[in-house]
Amino acid sequence: RNSCEVLLLGMNPGPWGMAQTGVPFGEIAAVRDWLNICEPVKKPNPEHPKRPIEGFDCTRSEVSGRRLWGLFRERFESPEAFFQRHFVCNYCPLVFMHQTARNITPDKLPSEFRSELQGHCDNHLKKLVELLEPDIVVGVGAFAESCASRVLGQIEGCTVGIGRVLHPSPASPAANRDWAGTATKQLKALGVW
Repeated sequence: RNSCEVLLLGMNPGPWGMAQTGVPFGEIAAVRDWLNICEPVKKPNPEHPKRPIEGFDCTRSEVSGRRLWGLFRERFESPEAFFQRHFVCNYCPLVFMHQTARNITPDKLPSEFRSELQGHCDNHLKKLVELLEPDIVVGVGAFAESCASRVLGQIEGCTVGIGRVLHPSPASPAANRDWAGTATKQLKALGVW
């Protein structure tokens, strides 16, 4: 049996989610109250002066994470039931911030950094797929789906399916109109749910 059936792939940590909790899409209340994780989080060195890492004391909420984990909480009776078939990770586990404290996604990094980073992130995803042996990798957003397509295309004889759900970011007008309903329909259409 596979280690997981569905690998849900995000892009990289958000400043108010995984950057604070260490959990992909790690909105604090979801991680603390549903996943039952509340551990001390160490500060990075250097720490961005305008984006301090406060861990579970952070009062900001990561909307994308609240939406994603909220959907899983509604659908599954417990985290254990969710994780029997699912695994959530990010293509890139690093957070990048502009000197103004604006979040920088991997696709917006300068090209000289992007190509080296992509090689490391591709290798990480390839190893995860080989280890977990999912039936399908579902990109949470178009960027993650394109990364999954590229990486799975590099694995000889790979039969892992690829799909996508709408990214839950509030920056997306479509995500602000019943994201949970849209994502559920997409996951059903992929045969995941």
